Amino acid sequence: MGTSVQVKPLCGVYNENPLSYLVSVDGFNFLIDCGWNDHFDTSLLEPLSRVASTVDAVLLSHPDTLHLGALPYAMKQFGLCAPVFATEPVYRLGLLTMYDHYLSRKQVSEFDLFTLDDIDSAFQNITRLTYSQNYYMSGKGEGIVIAPHAAGHLLGGTVWKITKDGEDVIYAVDFNHRKERHLNGTVLESFVRPAVLITDAYNALLSNQPPRRQRDQQFLDAILKTLRADGKILLPVDTAGRVLELILILEQYWEQHHLTYPIFFLTYVSSSTIDYAKSFLEWMSDSIAKSFEHTRDNAFLLKHVTLLINKSELEKIPDGPKVVLVSMGSLEVGFSHDIFVEWAADTKNLVLFTERGQFATLARMLQSDPPPKAVKVTMSKRIPLVGEELAAYEEEQNRKRKEEALKATLVKEEESKASLSAELAVGDPMVTDANIKQPSSNAAGFQYGAFRDVFIDGFVPPPSSAGPMFPFYDNSSEWDDFGEVINPDDYIIKDEDMDQASMPVDGDLNGKLDEASASLILDTTPSKVVSSEQTVYVKCSLVYMDFEGRSDGSSIKKILGHVSPLKLVLVHGSAEATEHLKQHCLKNVCPHVYAPQIEESIDVTSDLCAYKVQLSEKLMSNVLFKKLGDYEIAWVDAEVGKTESGTLSLLPLSTPPPPHKTVLVGDIKMADFKQFLASKGVQVEFAGGALRCGEYVTLRKIGDSSQKGGGNIQQIILEGPLTEEYYKIRDHLYSQFYAL
Repeated sequence: MGTSVQVKPLCGVYNENPLSYLVSVDGFNFLIDCGWNDHFDTSLLEPLSRVASTVDAVLLSHPDTLHLGALPYAMKQFGLCAPVFATEPVYRLGLLTMYDHYLSRKQVSEFDLFTLDDIDSAFQNITRLTYSQNYYMSGKGEGIVIAPHAAGHLLGGTVWKITKDGEDVIYAVDFNHRKERHLNGTVLESFVRPAVLITDAYNALLSNQPPRRQRDQQFLDAILKTLRADGKILLPVDTAGRVLELILILEQYWEQHHLTYPIFFLTYVSSSTIDYAKSFLEWMSDSIAKSFEHTRDNAFLLKHVTLLINKSELEKIPDGPKVVLVSMGSLEVGFSHDIFVEWAADTKNLVLFTERGQFATLARMLQSDPPPKAVKVTMSKRIPLVGEELAAYEEEQNRKRKEEALKATLVKEEESKASLSAELAVGDPMVTDANIKQPSSNAAGFQYGAFRDVFIDGFVPPPSSAGPMFPFYDNSSEWDDFGEVINPDDYIIKDEDMDQASMPVDGDLNGKLDEASASLILDTTPSKVVSSEQTVYVKCSLVYMDFEGRSDGSSIKKILGHVSPLKLVLVHGSAEATEHLKQHCLKNVCPHVYAPQIEESIDVTSDLCAYKVQLSEKLMSNVLFKKLGDYEIAWVDAEVGKTESGTLSLLPLSTPPPPHKTVLVGDIKMADFKQFLASKGVQVEFAGGALRCGEYVTLRKIGDSSQKGGGNIQQIILEGPLTEEYYKIRDHLYSQFYAL
């Protein structure tokens, strides 16, 4: 029986909701992604709450809220305590994304689902892996190997490969096969015939994406047209994901054409985002890495993009044409929401969407066709308390402080009573009681051996009491012939301490807080949030261009056909897109295609019959290996038996082995064989797709080396009369293979 695999969606099937899936491999439960939407809707997490305690490990694929937004809440509220694995960029940029969302929410609401401490707690124990790094699970997961591979969607984005007993389970959502400015394409196509592939149908109905150059030029033309008409451009973006591609496009174009229009990147963590991008060049495209290697040119040393961390800084900029990239992409909260309200009424301005807004958000509403002429929005802001409200707040705080002080006093009294009871139980030497048997002088001398001949009367501290002042602690050290014994562990700086010291907290790499973030976090001024409904008349231009960085439907189908998994599980996409891709894959990819519902557990255990066998020493001593590339191969004739422990074992045959046909192992390229024959003095040429050898012999290949599943099984046919030349060429052909 093959490796047991079950898949149970917790969120994100037959819709565009956040992604979260429980994948069980031989009883070891992986939670792959732990996403949340921009509304932070707790009802979406109910399925997760029911299984959180059973999770053995968490794998994160991308650094945005759709893939990791619920992690702090789940660890705080659901008791999720499993180890978490991610790439370094997913860890760092995901942390900044959560900071930005928290600070944006805190400015306009009494947000209490999680705090900055909860975010830090959830992220501090993440195990960071590099691409293609194998991590061997231990304990319950013994024998399971996980490895992240490039997804091509976001910086550090991951296709997860889970391997057990030679069978692969691949999790590949939001991948992009196209190479971009800052990212290489996905490596998904390098996997062939995995046991299970879990992928998404998000773009299954989207086809015919324009070439990258054409798309980029359309993007720049729309921006320049607005700027030259004295308009402003608002680009609602994510915190630290696709915005990096947009920044590079603008930065490079401005540099090439010497443009002077100002560009601003405005988030609470903008400086930290770019600082990290500068240090993650090895995770980016080959062109960026080579440029830095040869010329030390860092693509994210920005000359034309100004980083802002507070909207007040933008307001100080003189009015005029400008480009502003600002979070949040949904327009629900944050700087993007406020700037949209201010700029929407001006016909010269442009709101340029580069990704589809999440369902039921303001961005999604504005992307509808036709777009609304007016929208109702809620304007909220935090203001300091004054007058009676301030007095009431201070009175309430004083009452809470008094209650806390009273509780602390009661606790101390209880502790002192307990300590006094313990002392009385031991006995007070100053108390004379006929009922208490006084210790003899011998006993006293035994107890206080240093003062055996001294008469002690009273003032002897009971064993449980502490000294009234100036206590003495004997810090005895171990010594050997060379001096004091030193423990090297006392002088080692732990990795997590170094990470904590060097980790920017909403700021630069020196660990300083961004001014806006620090002011919000450290500001203890009593305040409240006031909200008002407002109707915004949308007169500005609204344009959507696809910069999401995901493969389109036709590319997805080609990639799935090439990978050709034994079993396919479809998640995350509209019902229409999911059903469309399912029917296509049933006809063209594999016969086992699943599209489960929320909390529907499906068994996708491989149908392959795989057994672990032990090769006996007696058998191996008679096997002759031949080297083939990095491997050694041999033909083995054996019979199956069992060891004393019950393990299956291959044993030597008790009778002489039957003869078998010669097996030729290896591959041959016709062009290389042509050169080889020519070096042996054989006249050879290509004719009609075959290799004409000498005067009468023809060599041809039959079969498609790129057939579905990647099987490279082909027939090589040698035709011609049985002459000396024929046998000579056949011998040359055999010499190109390993015969078993």
